[in-house]
Amino acid sequence: MLCQTRAAMSSPPPDWVADAVFYQIYPDRFARSARVPKLPRLEPWDSPPTRHGYKGGDLLGVVEHLDWLVNLGVNALYLNPIFQSASNHRYHAYDYYRVDPMLGGNEAFDTLIAAAHERGMRVVLDGVFNHTGRGFFPFHDVLENGADSPYLDWFTIYGTPINAYDLSRPPDYEAWWRLHALPKLNTANPLVREYLMGVAEYWVGRGADGWRLDVPEEITTPGFWEEFRSRVRAVNPEAYLVGEIWRAAPEWTAHGDRFDGVMNYVLTEAVLRFAAGGYIDPAVVAPVNLTLQPPLDAAGYRGAIDHLLAVYPDAARWGNLNLLGSHDTPRVLSMVGEDRRAVILCATLLFTFAGAPCIYYGDEIGMTGHHDPGARGAFPWDRPGAWHESLLQAFRGLSGLRREHPALRRGGYRHLAAQGWCYGFARESREETLVVVVNAGESAETLGLAGCSGGGERLWGQGEWLAGAACGVMMPGRSAGVWRIG
Repeated sequence: MLCQTRAAMSSPPPDWVADAVFYQIYPDRFARSARVPKLPRLEPWDSPPTRHGYKGGDLLGVVEHLDWLVNLGVNALYLNPIFQSASNHRYHAYDYYRVDPMLGGNEAFDTLIAAAHERGMRVVLDGVFNHTGRGFFPFHDVLENGADSPYLDWFTIYGTPINAYDLSRPPDYEAWWRLHALPKLNTANPLVREYLMGVAEYWVGRGADGWRLDVPEEITTPGFWEEFRSRVRAVNPEAYLVGEIWRAAPEWTAHGDRFDGVMNYVLTEAVLRFAAGGYIDPAVVAPVNLTLQPPLDAAGYRGAIDHLLAVYPDAARWGNLNLLGSHDTPRVLSMVGEDRRAVILCATLLFTFAGAPCIYYGDEIGMTGHHDPGARGAFPWDRPGAWHESLLQAFRGLSGLRREHPALRRGGYRHLAAQGWCYGFARESREETLVVVVNAGESAETLGLAGCSGGGERLWGQGEWLAGAACGVMMPGRSAGVWRIG
């Protein structure tokens, strides 16, 4: 097996990630194409989502809406799992080399990759390599042949015949969260390890632009992720690797030998606690693996950002995937008590921070939903009257702002002021300085901006620039603005 030192494998995140605006798609729920044959017994598209039902979204449906996503400002997709699986979320893969036929199969994947790349859009896949489904061919062999199976050591089995379906008794094999449906792979087995590396190489070779890695901390085999990076990057030196880690995790990114970034839920917590503050709905967020209470005032938010800036070196910071919500959380609009102003304030902080912002499909039009399965509803393409236009325009405006101003993508970060519920900071490059101010309070505030001088040109949002001996801004309650100075 491949074995290299940390120094030999060290490499920075791909340069394109700093320029990316990601859009996360749950394939079964985003869009249906008439070009993909449909099976019977699909749920009605507009009915509430369920844990086990399918709605019939597919990859050609994604293709047919790529121009809409380009108009939104998206230039990178993160797809929830697409491989064949007996679940609508497809985290129970049973064939890693076959895109689920319900999604259009491998041919639809090729069509999506070609159409996305033609538009300058990257496509990152969800890699679930810690566990698999009961239908995965080695586990099926163990089910059929017990201790005589040549695949017995692909898993950690405690006794045969194995109990894979009687939920009144625990599984007699290692499984994710002790769920019978999710047998855990034995990545210490060289054959398993080589199989997974081959899967990763195959799809990147077929055009995928990287991997979002599911529960990577649960794969503890020494050197696994270092080898994974080395082999994927050998196929595509620009492939992006981001890990689903919910805490601050500089050890996974700082050395450049495992991941380029992590899903930045630590930023999610800080942004929601400040910009949504007292609007957070405790009943909605109770099941979530996030700390969203108590609220943070401006000084508290500055402290949280200081922590993030200290914990991640610049390169790792630019490689993080920043988000307000995902398939594993309630919808952001539901988390903030359906206050649309709070979502706009949160989005402002997200799009102006270092790292790649990621929009969970439908958040830009104000989709609502509680925890799984509630946050996994179908995109209401046929009901544009139900969309919240103010949110859509805000997301489009912020995406455009980020695209047009390199300081928001690669510039330095400098605190300017934190007063009550009003916070200001600068993003600075050699070419320009942009000032961002968010007033999360209900009342108008005048905020002095230390170290700023001259006039300010408002590029986005609300507020009035106050030029003079001491610069500042007057911000209405629950508002945000971005200015260019100098």
